[in-house]
Amino acid sequence: MGRERRSKQGCCILCGRQSRLTFHHLIPRKVHRRNRFKKQHGRTELQKGIDICQLCHWGLHNLYDEMTLAQRFSTVESLRQDDAIRKHVSWVRKQKAKGS
Repeated sequence: MGRERRSKQGCCILCGRQSRLTFHHLIPRKVHRRNRFKKQHGRTELQKGIDICQLCHWGLHNLYDEMTLAQRFSTVESLRQDDAIRKHVSWVRKQKAKGS
């Protein structure tokens, strides 16, 4: 059920750094049970996500709550277009990658 927690090395899709990656659901799991999301999105779509570094992942969840992420940022393009996220990602790019 769902995606198991995993960690792998690779290139973060947001900041481009080589680092240990974590899985970010584009529609956060916290909202999957809400009728609105169950009606609008199939199970496969709800499980979609991206592999990003821990700093980018923490940044997304610190900047926005799960409902906002689900409603406004359910695609990589929408994440990349947001000014606050772009500013955070710019800062992350300057940080030394752990686990590389």
